[in-house]
Amino acid sequence: MSLLSVLMPRERQFFTLFNNHAALVVEGARTLVELLGDYTDNGRRDAYIAKIQSVEHQADAVTHQTVALMHNTFVTPFDRDQINKLIQRMDDILDLIQDTAETLMLYDVHELTPEVRHLADLVQVCCGRVHDAVTQLSSMDNGPAILKICQEIDALETDADRVTRGAISKLFRQEQDVRQLVKLKTVYELLELTTDKCQDVALVIEGVVLENG
Repeated sequence: MSLLSVLMPRERQFFTLFNNHAALVVEGARTLVELLGDYTDNGRRDAYIAKIQSVEHQADAVTHQTVALMHNTFVTPFDRDQINKLIQRMDDILDLIQDTAETLMLYDVHELTPEVRHLADLVQVCCGRVHDAVTQLSSMDNGPAILKICQEIDALETDADRVTRGAISKLFRQEQDVRQLVKLKTVYELLELTTDKCQDVALVIEGVVLENG
């Protein structure tokens, strides 16, 4: 039995906080997809954005609780730097989901492209896989399954990068309105960056598994 397995029962609260945050990441991504699917209804659009903002604030609270617990706990389930990186990187995901939703509103984007929705779908899948990996972290017996999920997140990020490059190329070839081009390019890049942050979380998780498995 590894040292991590021995210590874990004493610090289950960390894993509860990780799981709570991961659930909020999933909720934020799902709400973003719902926003884009119902985008022409201004009233509902505002409600979706408000919900994303609320989810992000809830996640901030979980992040603060995790950091406080880390500073007030003598023995942590794994390295403090990894704990901090894990919770902060997950927070980065929701920050970017909020940035994307607010950018659509602030830039007054009226028409969405299929590529925006495609990237948002990839974000949602990525966030779901982040949740799947995080919720298995409490037992290193899950190590092989967790590493497989991390590989899937890496593949999804690569796919998002490919979609983004194609979408931006298409914009420069076909979009005549410079303002629309700038708006959509920004949205594409925010969505792709969100998958980058999912990959960052996966890298932290891989490190935890490889060092403590």
